[in-house]
Amino acid sequence: MNQKSLLFTPEGVRDIYGEDCEKRAKVQQDIHSIMKLYGFKDIQTPTFEFFDIFNRERGTVKSAEMFKFFDQYNNTLVLRPDMTPSIARCVAKYYEKEDMQIRLCYTGSTFTRLSGYQGKLSEVTQLGAEMMNDASSDADGEMIAMTIECLQKSGLKEFKVDIGHADIFRGLIEETDLTEEEIEKLKTYLNNKNIFAVEDMLENRSMPSECKNLLVKMPDLFGGIETITYVKELTTNQRALDALDRLEKIYQILASSGLENHITFDLGMLSHYEYYTGVIFKAYTYGTGDAIVTGGRYDDLVEQFGKKTPAIGFALLLDQLMAALYSQEIDITVDEKDYLILYRSANRKKALELAQSLRWQKKSTRLMRKDADTPLNEYREYGRRNEVAVILYIDDTGETTEFDLTQE
Repeated sequence: MNQKSLLFTPEGVRDIYGEDCEKRAKVQQDIHSIMKLYGFKDIQTPTFEFFDIFNRERGTVKSAEMFKFFDQYNNTLVLRPDMTPSIARCVAKYYEKEDMQIRLCYTGSTFTRLSGYQGKLSEVTQLGAEMMNDASSDADGEMIAMTIECLQKSGLKEFKVDIGHADIFRGLIEETDLTEEEIEKLKTYLNNKNIFAVEDMLENRSMPSECKNLLVKMPDLFGGIETITYVKELTTNQRALDALDRLEKIYQILASSGLENHITFDLGMLSHYEYYTGVIFKAYTYGTGDAIVTGGRYDDLVEQFGKKTPAIGFALLLDQLMAALYSQEIDITVDEKDYLILYRSANRKKALELAQSLRWQKKSTRLMRKDADTPLNEYREYGRRNEVAVILYIDDTGETTEFDLTQE
């Protein structure tokens, strides 16, 4: 590679710098503060782990979508494509004897290979939370409520959290004779809202008529609490009915907190991850075509690592959220009150004392020795380019002059 080409990043990753990076950090800090208020404790997992942590049998991503490499012992390692299995492994290892509620939160990147150019990122930053050892509908409701509060804290005002349940689809599928391959194809049709393809696929299959009718209707089963009442009249499948009862309880919990206006029900929702066993949810807003939050209950995943425990969690996709905030022109206020102290070597001691005093006042302060041949105006231009609000210039006589760049 020539020197110029080294300035570029590989497809699917990017640099974030300057004001964008500052705003991103502010949003990230605000969201993290909400998770801390809910009592979640930070956890960090490795950026790469053994391949088997994320293999297809655990219901995560396909092998072809992972970045794989080998260690010196010829073990297959992968850059983590998903945070949840890593957290599940940690809980099984470090909380083996804990039977009461476990609350963990994290910030980290996930890595997924994209086939061809899709305009999407291979490296995605996630902020997430996981609650273990609580199988209640109250835990479901609290996680969705915290999702809503995190999004509000970010500055979003218009968004919806769509709620579904994995057992609605699974209950209906149990009444069919579809193979695993056919089920995957059906899920693709449903995700694409392709009702005609669903009708064609199920037309001559052996299954109860009510099951077939409901599967065809699934892409349109979207709306308020009345959607659940409607679907209850269309099925006698007990697994699906139990799922609908659970969603009603979650609605009541969220309504008791005054959050019902932020939620809708999508009873045809299907997840990319197969490990979800109960409620699943996604948050959407204007300015981005993809979900900004994905989450759900995964009561069987941690057991695959040796600890039987119910669990629910969500991941907020920071890159999608930032795109939405910019698109909606939502102001992200960051502390740009940087001070720049310019001094000559003869006044170094005074400059150092002044910088220390400002830093004790929690004011971000930079020090720069002024070059004798560089005009003061060039430093002012530099400050305006680099998020400096105030320049304090100590001249040769030791006098200090203040330049407020925000007023220029």
